[in-house]
Amino acid sequence: MEIVYVCGRLIFSLASNVYQKKLSHQGLHPFYIVATTYCVLSLLAAPFLGVIELNHLTYNFLVNVSLASLFDVAGWMFLVLSLSKTDLSVFGPLNAYKVVVSMLLAMLFLNETPSVQGFLGVLIIIVGSFFLMPPVLAHQANRLINLLSDKGVRARFLSIVLFSVGTIFLKKSVGDGGALATMIFWSLIGLPLILISNYFFLPHKIQQEIKATKPHLYSILLIGLTVFFMQYLTLLLLEHMLVAYALALFQLGMVLQVFIGYRVFNEKNILRKLLASIVMMVGSLLVLVA
Repeated sequence: MEIVYVCGRLIFSLASNVYQKKLSHQGLHPFYIVATTYCVLSLLAAPFLGVIELNHLTYNFLVNVSLASLFDVAGWMFLVLSLSKTDLSVFGPLNAYKVVVSMLLAMLFLNETPSVQGFLGVLIIIVGSFFLMPPVLAHQANRLINLLSDKGVRARFLSIVLFSVGTIFLKKSVGDGGALATMIFWSLIGLPLILISNYFFLPHKIQQEIKATKPHLYSILLIGLTVFFMQYLTLLLLEHMLVAYALALFQLGMVLQVFIGYRVFNEKNILRKLLASIVMMVGSLLVLVA
């Protein structure tokens, strides 16, 4: 059953990324796109409050799901910002760095010492990164500098860190209250957080963004639906699988994102980026197995 969850999660994640990128190219601000997504998520989640036994939810559950919502809202803001500024075929392979961040978090907070195989996997991921950007006239190492100088790439790295931390609290909240309760409260708590963020980051653009929303209601609804199903499947996986195995299976989406970037957005240098995604996927799997 887990493989069905993984495949569904990959499809819904890819669909949401495609429509988020398209919507950002229509002039809507990435932070506002996230706000509209959470509006749809809340509308979908609210009716399920009636089937949750609220008196059985613990204090630890509420704390963990609130922290998960906080980190994930920020993660979504920078994820959509990254999609608006960089190619999907670059955005996708960077997902491999999730396992690097997870390894670093384990070193810092769990006192885990990675094996030689783990460090080798990290090195392979970094090597794969070289192929994401076109060659430069100077030294080969400048490819990595060129990659890191991209604002969209930096936003993607930040979103990866935020989501990686959020996953720790999501795993705990799923263990305390189950996938459905976590999904409901994650959606409902996230809405005021993203609305407050828009108030502070887009104080003079909200009215303009709202007026520009009407032609894109279908896309907004579709993004909300795909994110809802993607997140619920993610929570089901966290409920039944180790986080490391779930992350390993998610790496399969890299190649799909490179291909969709080529087919939908006419992105260039597709063979080089496919090579990068395969190399980075091998590296991430080595880290996870280690």
